[in-house]
Amino acid sequence: MNVLGINGSPHREGNTAYALRYALGVIEDQGIETTYISLAGKGITPCDGCFVCRKGECVHEDDMGPIYDALRRCDGLVLASPVYMGLVTGQMKTMMDRTVVLRTGGRFELTGRVGGGIACGGFRNGGQELTLQSIQTYLLQQDIYAIADGPGFSHSGAAIVGRASEDAIGLQTVTNLALRVARAVKQLRGT
Repeated sequence: MNVLGINGSPHREGNTAYALRYALGVIEDQGIETTYISLAGKGITPCDGCFVCRKGECVHEDDMGPIYDALRRCDGLVLASPVYMGLVTGQMKTMMDRTVVLRTGGRFELTGRVGGGIACGGFRNGGQELTLQSIQTYLLQQDIYAIADGPGFSHSGAAIVGRASEDAIGLQTVTNLALRVARAVKQLRGT
């Protein structure tokens, strides 16, 4: 079993990296292997809608190759993004768009996986919910079961405000989300 965490921040070591690594640590404590990918510094060409991928492969040869491999191997997926103008970062959105190859031509290669989202914003009500809804929409379009952080907060996912390491409530939502993703992966894999 493997849960893949993808950090959509352009910063390698910021709040989003902290929150995602925190979540992956919780998942590892549940006996599940994790993989971490940062999109910072990656060269990912935007999708241009050519749909050549209907034949099986994307025409762009760039840093998406290892991401496709990791997505195909994972049982669970946690996407983490800072809030940029109320939504996921451009890096995260470009990566999401490029995964259309995983669902074209009648294929839905990610069907049956579970996933959740983490959003980091500078302020309470700083766009985290809309960012999380964007992540959930992506998960659903890939036929991935979308997991929320559940009781006692039950939002669209985990939401961090300000400095992640100092946001006790936000880290509790990260813990809740991570535990629920781990439990769902184990249930789906029959362990």
